[in-house]
Amino acid sequence: MKEQELKDYKKAGQIAAEVLESSKSLFKKGKKFSDIAEEIESQIIKKGGNLAFPVNLSCNEIAAHYTPHPNDELTYEAQLIKVDLGVHINGCVADTAITIGPKENTDLIEASKEALNKALKLCTPGTEINKIGKTIQETIENYGFKPIKNLSGHELTTHVLHSGQVIPNYNNQDKTLLKEDQVFAIEPFATTGTGLVKDGKLSTIYSLEEHKPLRANRDVLKYIEENYKTLPFAKRWLLKKFPLPKVTLALAQMKSLGIIREYSQLIEINKSLVSQAEHTVIIKDKPIITTKI
Repeated sequence: MKEQELKDYKKAGQIAAEVLESSKSLFKKGKKFSDIAEEIESQIIKKGGNLAFPVNLSCNEIAAHYTPHPNDELTYEAQLIKVDLGVHINGCVADTAITIGPKENTDLIEASKEALNKALKLCTPGTEINKIGKTIQETIENYGFKPIKNLSGHELTTHVLHSGQVIPNYNNQDKTLLKEDQVFAIEPFATTGTGLVKDGKLSTIYSLEEHKPLRANRDVLKYIEENYKTLPFAKRWLLKKFPLPKVTLALAQMKSLGIIREYSQLIEINKSLVSQAEHTVIIKDKPIITTKI
C-alpha cells in the first residue's frame, strides 16, 4: 500500500470514529431520524471527509439499509438503533457502526461488539477467512444469540464499498488466506431470532450499476457519476441540487434502464432484534484498525 493511500485510509477512519462517537448524543426522544441523519452527515463534511454512503439508522428488526427518505417523520423513541456510517478520502473508505438502545438489550449489543473485537485480532496475513467467521459465530452464540449468516463483512477498495472477498459471520469453511494490505470492514450482526435477513421495503439508497445513455435528466445522471461514482447515495442528497419531481422521474428512468439499483431494507426474517458492531481494518502483522479512537 502506498504511503498516501495509507494516510487517506487513516484520515477517513479518524473522521468516521469521531463522528460515530459524537452521534450518540443526538438520539433524544421525539427527535426526527431525518434531522439526526443530516447532523451526522454534516459533521463528516465539516471535518473534511466525503460521504461514502448514506448514514444507516436501522431500527430493531431492520439490520441494515434504513436511511431517512424525503419527508420522513420517524422519530427516536428508544428503539434499538444500528448507526452505520461511511467516510472516504480520495476513495479510501472507512466503514464503522455501533448499536445503541435500551438497557434490556445490553447483552445483545455486547455480543456483536465482543465478536468484532475478537475478530479484529485475527486480521493478520495468512489467517484463513473461516477462522474469523468461526470466532464471530462462537462469541455470539456464547451470549445465547445467533449470528446473521447472510450478512457479512466485506473488502474495501478505492471507491468500491463491497469489493472482492467477504468475511462471514459464521464458519463457512472458506480457507482463503488474508493478504497484507487488504482492507476489510468487519461487521458482526447478532440477533435474538434465527439468524437470517430478507428484503423489506425499498430504502431510497441507490448506486450506479452500469453506464448507459439517458435521454432526459442527463444532468442528474452526470451529477451522480461525478460525485458518487460507484458508492451508494441517497435520494435526499439529490434534493439539495435538484427539485423533487425531477429527482423522482430521473431515478425511475435510471432504475428501469438498469443504470442504478435501489437497495432494500434488510429485515430479520422473524422480525427479531438485531445488533451490529463494525470497524475497518488494514491487514498487517499488527492490524491497523482505522476507525478506532
